Amino acid sequence: IADPLFMFHFLLQMLFLRSCVGQFPRPCANTEALRTKECCPVWEGDRSACGAMSGRGFCQDVTVSEEPHGPQYPHTGIDDRERWPLTFYNRTCQCAGNYGGFDCGECRFGYFGPRCAEQRESVRRNFLSLSVAEQQRFIAYLNLAKNTVATDYVIVTGTRAEMGANGENPMFSDVSVYDLFVWMHYYVSRDALLGGPGNVWPDIDFAHESAAFLPWHRVYLLHWEHEIRKMTGDFNFTIPYWDWRDATECTVCTDNLMGGRSPLNPNLISPGSVFSSWKVICTQPDTYNSRAALCPGTGEGPLLRNPGNHDPNRVRRLPTSADVEFVVGIETYETGAMDRQANMSFRNSLEGFASPETGMAITGQSTMHNALHVFMNGTMSSVQGSANDPIFLLHHTFIDRGREREGEREGYVDTIEREREREREREREREREREREMTAHNIASFSHPGMWLCKCPNHLSVLSLYFVFLFYLSIYERTSPKRGKNRNQLKDINRVI
Repeated sequence: IADPLFMFHFLLQMLFLRSCVGQFPRPCANTEALRTKECCPVWEGDRSACGAMSGRGFCQDVTVSEEPHGPQYPHTGIDDRERWPLTFYNRTCQCAGNYGGFDCGECRFGYFGPRCAEQRESVRRNFLSLSVAEQQRFIAYLNLAKNTVATDYVIVTGTRAEMGANGENPMFSDVSVYDLFVWMHYYVSRDALLGGPGNVWPDIDFAHESAAFLPWHRVYLLHWEHEIRKMTGDFNFTIPYWDWRDATECTVCTDNLMGGRSPLNPNLISPGSVFSSWKVICTQPDTYNSRAALCPGTGEGPLLRNPGNHDPNRVRRLPTSADVEFVVGIETYETGAMDRQANMSFRNSLEGFASPETGMAITGQSTMHNALHVFMNGTMSSVQGSANDPIFLLHHTFIDRGREREGEREGYVDTIEREREREREREREREREREREMTAHNIASFSHPGMWLCKCPNHLSVLSLYFVFLFYLSIYERTSPKRGKNRNQLKDINRVI
């Protein structure tokens, strides 16, 4: 049984990991990388893998948990996401210090500058409090992201088995910057393909209905902000939040903001909004499952939204200020089975499977985070495709704000700071060890003047923060008997939020 306080500390540590981010880096989406199972791209700054010559990182073996699956998930070696990312790659870049990115050519979140030495705080603001110019800039950035092909990442459109034993049939596709993140949210929550049309295991998810919900989405938002900054050159950019407390309608659903309701069809966005022309992706899971296929990442129709015309038995009202205050006052991050049945769990209450008045788990109703998804009554109301609606970002940034408030509550601040200091000391020791090993390896590998054959020490590496929780949180999970998942992996699913 996982101790809730330990789980809180452990989830906090996940945010300090120096792992590469992004699902499939473009330099690794080819036959050679699939054949060798190595994703250690050359950093252009010094033309060495992972920037090793500059001490930015090293190409290292990936280590994952060897804990067995629990009885609720009776499959092994079926889903590409099991023991991630070993199905695709077993060697990746491990970045040193404050460096980050799949080739260690960038900075970890919160750090800037050519040597990633500048630590800078980013502030997210209330969307409705921004100036008109700031609101329009945000909308313009969204539309630019929707229409700009991602330069650094691609999506996978087939399983590893479909690509051939030696990767002779690589199945990757370009995608826009915005749709890259839509696809990420789909891929983390999709059904497991067991082989053959319609043969799927639906009760599997790596980012919802478990302790991983809040930290996974926090890293997701940080990566989203990072990619927008790269695309626009605006390194002060942050995602604003929509404070929906006490709202009785969608206050951001106007043509000059996130799009009003179409006068021709209440389920569509008004033609006066730029979002009316957006095409959604990854919204047809039943079709994919019937074909034993993955989402192809192509347009599937318009964005749907009809806020307020939802099932009132499912959501009686949007959360109130009192609801939020009660939930952020819950002292324990996670309790019990750490799933949708958890009582007096901050995570379960904020996610929306518990009453915001008592903290006790409830069935048949959606509260807090889940309530807003259901209230939007459209694309945003189904897990796998929900990130298509740009309101998803405003909503989850507000949820992350609630997570931050809970973390800042008296009694936790000292605990968090102590853990941060311990992590900083561990990182300083790792830096000293890396310097000693780099020196020793360089000297040992010296052949003749001008040639240094840097070798790589063996440390833990992870391809993506996207699934980092799969590796490190797995041994602390307790799951519901109804959940099809590893007893040591936090991956329940909220099928329809």
